[in-house]
Amino acid sequence: MTDVLITGATGTVGHPIARRLAEDGNRVRALVRSPERAAALLPDGVEAVAGDVSDADSVRRAVAGAAVVYHAAGMPEQWRLDPADFVRVNLDGTRNMVEAALANGVERFAYTSTIDVFAWTPGEPFDESVIDPEPRPTHYERSKQEADRVVVGATQQGLDVVFLHPSGVYGPAPVLAAGANQLLADLATRKVPMLLPGGFPIVYNEDVAEGHMRAVAEAPSGARFVLSDAYLTLAQLAEAVKRQVPDAKVPPVMPIGIARAVSNAGERIAQVIKRPPLIPRGALHFLESHAIPVADRARNELNWEPRSAEDGIASTLEHFRAQGWI
Repeated sequence: MTDVLITGATGTVGHPIARRLAEDGNRVRALVRSPERAAALLPDGVEAVAGDVSDADSVRRAVAGAAVVYHAAGMPEQWRLDPADFVRVNLDGTRNMVEAALANGVERFAYTSTIDVFAWTPGEPFDESVIDPEPRPTHYERSKQEADRVVVGATQQGLDVVFLHPSGVYGPAPVLAAGANQLLADLATRKVPMLLPGGFPIVYNEDVAEGHMRAVAEAPSGARFVLSDAYLTLAQLAEAVKRQVPDAKVPPVMPIGIARAVSNAGERIAQVIKRPPLIPRGALHFLESHAIPVADRARNELNWEPRSAEDGIASTLEHFRAQGWI
């Protein structure tokens, strides 16, 4: 039995990790802002510990006694009224976590990074080989780049870290969060009048959890693993939803010029009305970047094999039905 602390345990990535850890007989604590609200969301056998990754004191208290830490919390949104939120959560929160892990002698630290820290050419496959040395275009991406460098610095101070780099994560979760899951639900309920051009790589969250578990158990310190299944255009994603939900529609694709104009205007208006734009610039940038990550290292070194997008989407939509979201 191992003492484990996890962040992000109520989220799409962290929830299946926390459940798996508890099912395997570990003593699992989850850092949550509100234990009362989290009680209905956490998996059975996971203890809620009050705190916030941006609060260094609460992080130190939570990490104390943990042999293994899974840092799966983050702010994945592509728009915030105050962009400093990305720094506060993704960068400063990660710094607080690794500093507490170092101070408490944590034996292994699993860091949920992102494919956005790698260099790639649009439309060409890439892997973990090259970290992008240049600042990326969005606040989210830059905060994750800087956080990744903080974790690398902690490895140089002796922290045993494995890095996991999921693509667009979807799958059964206790709450319907912004991102791939929200898009799937909106497509299933015919709330998307037009599709944006481009696409993105996806991976099922249960497979992401499996990748984390295998990396912690088997990978050498400092190893990085892309976790990704398939690249789909938004039209292909809509077609996959329609195969599971016959009443769903495959909306037409918005021309790229119009999408850019709507995005630029929406960003300006958002600052005035203090509500997210219809098309966040960061979201459009990601769809246009045609990122095609390959997970050969995880497949070969961890014997990791994600399920097909067809099966994953079917399972996810079934969960959405059970929750009353579609």
